[in-house]
Amino acid sequence: MKKKPELLLPAGSPENLKTAFAFGADAVYLGGEAFGLRAKAKNFSPSEMDECIRYAHERSKKVYVTANIFAHNADLEGVRDYFKELKNMRPDALIISDPGVFSIAREVCPEIDIHISTQANNTNYRTCRFWYDAGAKRVISARELSLEELKTMKEKMPADMELETFVHGSMCISYSGRCLLSNFLTGRDANRGACTHPCRWNYTLMEESRPGEFFPVFENERGTYIFNSKDLCMIGHIPELVGAGIDSFKIEGRMKNALYTAVAARTYRKAIDDWFEDPELYRKNMSWYLEQIAGCTYREYTTGFFFGKPSEEAQIYNESTYKKEAVYLGIVREIDPDRRAVVEQKNKFCVGDRIEVMKPSGENRSVRVTGIFDEEGMPQASAPHAKQILHVEMEEIPEVMDILRAPV
Repeated sequence: MKKKPELLLPAGSPENLKTAFAFGADAVYLGGEAFGLRAKAKNFSPSEMDECIRYAHERSKKVYVTANIFAHNADLEGVRDYFKELKNMRPDALIISDPGVFSIAREVCPEIDIHISTQANNTNYRTCRFWYDAGAKRVISARELSLEELKTMKEKMPADMELETFVHGSMCISYSGRCLLSNFLTGRDANRGACTHPCRWNYTLMEESRPGEFFPVFENERGTYIFNSKDLCMIGHIPELVGAGIDSFKIEGRMKNALYTAVAARTYRKAIDDWFEDPELYRKNMSWYLEQIAGCTYREYTTGFFFGKPSEEAQIYNESTYKKEAVYLGIVREIDPDRRAVVEQKNKFCVGDRIEVMKPSGENRSVRVTGIFDEEGMPQASAPHAKQILHVEMEEIPEVMDILRAPV
């Protein structure tokens, strides 16, 4: 019997970290305020990171910290200082792509495991052996590999080295995410954490001798989104992923909200557990997984490169908007003495609305909002102000860490 893989979720904020663990993640990956590839994520201050690592370890969970930029000369001393800070916090691993940054980590905090980022273009088992000999614990595979390639990689890499693979989330147009578009078009370097996502923009064609005359690349009056990939989703292929020997199933999405984190964590957690309990149970529950995973924001789904090179069907040429099946209202922080849910409001809802309580157990409860009160206990008819702390009365009393959402 294969070992049950780790379920690894993104954590763009402390709230998302706690949500990921509550809804089934074994580990999270997160970034500090520098040297990661998601500069526009909320990211973690040193005090937040220290607190969250302690929070995780108290629950026997793991935290991996991204430091996967391609560093320039001016970055190196800052990287060294950053690793000195992390040495005292003791995350479970550092995610690194740059050999120079790798060497600094080995000097400053050799006791912390190093995972080699997908940005390093890990496409073959000899590359894995190279990083293993240098001191790495895990390799995160390039997203351009098939299941057969991953299986061969796992079989031929060192037996005690781990293989991590993205199984869900946004796909990058460029090889292993090493993209120059953002830097070329806007001056903001994707390889240093400042990507503007030009792969999602609408493009038209202009002929050199006729400036100002724009022509759609396809016959569509709105132009075409020629780089816009569908999102990856492998929820229907857990057996194949397990069979390939992948040690960690990675979900993309450090810039997504807690609802996305909760849906992805809960759905993949149940799918993995069901398969290991009984393959027939996994097959029986497939429609539930597919229904639930649609509760994430997504751009239609594809299986990426896992079953061979994708065709044009893996792209979306007419739009770049997300599909959304539910609106995130908030997460239950506590239950007050009046048995109301204390929530930081994320989107508007009103007294009398029927909303859904999403529970870590897999259950979704439809309940009516019977009252909304501010922090002074004053009633209000609706919750129109984002980030307002509210005390929400419902037909049923929820539990701490339940997600509140409204169907679209």
